[in-house]
Amino acid sequence: MKLFGTIYDTMMAWAAHRFAALGLSFISFIEAIFFPIPPDVMLIPMSMRKPHLATRYAFYTTFASVLGGIVGYGLGFFAVDWVKSMVLDWGMQAQFDEAQMWFETWGVAVVFLAGFSPIPFKVFTLCAGVMQMVFWPFVATAAISRFARFILVAKLSAWGGSKYAEKIRRSIELIGWGTVAVAVVAYLIYTLYK
Repeated sequence: MKLFGTIYDTMMAWAAHRFAALGLSFISFIEAIFFPIPPDVMLIPMSMRKPHLATRYAFYTTFASVLGGIVGYGLGFFAVDWVKSMVLDWGMQAQFDEAQMWFETWGVAVVFLAGFSPIPFKVFTLCAGVMQMVFWPFVATAAISRFARFILVAKLSAWGGSKYAEKIRRSIELIGWGTVAVAVVAYLIYTLYK
């Protein structure tokens, strides 16, 4: 089944669209609140297509993600019961509980780790609001961590640039299904030994 090739081609086509930067910002914003797909799926092909704009794309992604994080924080802060039921409906209760435990242990420093964590960023933004973290340290830490992640992704993608785009395209099915296999094995190991 050639699933990942189609996705790759679609993302590369979207990356070339004249409103790609707006789409990237929108995905970054809603991903920090509820959207399941990270902005990297747009940031990578956009940075590959236009390496000279990679830093700008990283700034757009960061700014929109932090704004979305502020909305997520506000939802957690002002609508605690609704957020808890929403997290349960999304099937993310385990991640939410883990994020709460990390907040209790590490405080605002966990927001920095959230930028690089496999747990979706939205879990941390909502959880920070539910736990009523101090607002400005949350925003500052989110901005630093998100920028560190997105500039790294953008610069690595720009470095590879279009010369690697075709190489990646030829191997995308192997890369995609290999990633799925690794994720499934990691999940099974995690559930067996937690």
